[in-house]
Amino acid sequence: MRLILVRHGQTQSNVDHIIDTEVPGPGLTDLGERQADALTDALRADRIDAVFASTQLRAQQTAAALAAARGHLVKVRDGIREVEAGVFEGRSDRESVRAFVSTEFAWVRGEVEREMPGGQTGTETLERFDEVVAEAYEASYSSVVFVSHGSIIRVWAGSRARNIDVAFVRENPLNNTGVVVLEGSPQAGWTVLTWLDRAIGGAGLDDEGSAGPEADERQA
Repeated sequence: MRLILVRHGQTQSNVDHIIDTEVPGPGLTDLGERQADALTDALRADRIDAVFASTQLRAQQTAAALAAARGHLVKVRDGIREVEAGVFEGRSDRESVRAFVSTEFAWVRGEVEREMPGGQTGTETLERFDEVVAEAYEASYSSVVFVSHGSIIRVWAGSRARNIDVAFVRENPLNNTGVVVLEGSPQAGWTVLTWLDRAIGGAGLDDEGSAGPEADERQA
């Protein structure tokens, strides 16, 4: 199965560099809406059998136009929502951001029983995402889009793909509507085919300075 993981479009929390993982969370900014609209054209050559989005508003808004263009309804699933920030929710200070992403990196290194303070363990986080991947695979889709979130995409791909590791994840953040494409299966494992860390719609829709703390990981 081909798995196309798309980070949602820009939100005001991204602009303000606030860790924001609550449900339903904020909607898209004007730029975020343009980023979302660009997905339809940017993915026009890709086969898409289904479009999934998380329970967070920004993911559903990002997925809407793409799903409609392909004649699909957006499949909303809690399992692909953002990593729970726990005690770091609503924070934007450097210390909190460092602690948040450092925990994520620990999970990618294999320390999956480590808990995000006040949130889930790496095992719990990865397993809820795994459940949605398994659902898509068992439905016999050959190519699906998950519109999800920067941290959970990097954590899951870094933990499940055989050809990237924590060093790669650390050095390759994911801006709004960045895309990671993987191929494989829950049984055989996954391989990252491409990692587009910038907005898929092109430079005119990218705003590296407003991608939020989740995309600014080199500071951790």
